[in-house]
Amino acid sequence: MSKLTKNQKAAYAKVEPHKAYKLSEAASLLKEITFTKFDASVDVDVRLGVDPRKANQMVRGVVTLPHGTGKTVRVLVLCTPEKEAEATAAGADYVGLDEYVDKIKSGWTDVDVIICTPNVMGKVGSLGRILGPRGLMPNPKTGTVTMDLAKAVSEVKAGKIDFKVDKYGIIHTSVGKISFTPEQIVDNAKEVINTIIKLKPSAAKGAYVLSIYLSTTMSPGVQIDPKSVETK
Repeated sequence: MSKLTKNQKAAYAKVEPHKAYKLSEAASLLKEITFTKFDASVDVDVRLGVDPRKANQMVRGVVTLPHGTGKTVRVLVLCTPEKEAEATAAGADYVGLDEYVDKIKSGWTDVDVIICTPNVMGKVGSLGRILGPRGLMPNPKTGTVTMDLAKAVSEVKAGKIDFKVDKYGIIHTSVGKISFTPEQIVDNAKEVINTIIKLKPSAAKGAYVLSIYLSTTMSPGVQIDPKSVETK
């Protein structure tokens, strides 16, 4: 095991073991324990009391962060020619169909979100084995398969994200950057956590939210008291 650096030791010293902080306290503490020279991502991890192997306990949703993600989102829109102008005007970074389908088949996936219209799903479906594992496959449930391309692109650019519980029962997603104010981090984290709470499956029994942690790219995790996150 590698030795902790001076900054890492200082960071761990400021986090009280086994203490569950209020969300506002944790957001402020993150600013003190992050020493990266780059603008680190702020992440939230929510461990749920569900069994993701059962379809009726799957938790997946979308949320628009009040203050955005803090990063530039690269959007590819796959559509027929008559919809290209709409997608371009909305701010899509790449727009087309066959040329991008071929590029993806050749290994190109240098985008963050892919949006498509329903009438091209026949061609997009063949990319499932490539896009699925990367979380890039368009899905009607997340609003990335739609005829309203202008709305879909605008929402993604404004901070719309989708999340999904993993096989361990944990939802992990970014809620901003460390350059955000503590208040902005709190607002974004609350929006995600409250959305997850509202999505509790009826089949889930017992405690639903087991633990919540807030961290940055290279900081220790700070445990959050779920009671400090008020549902709306």
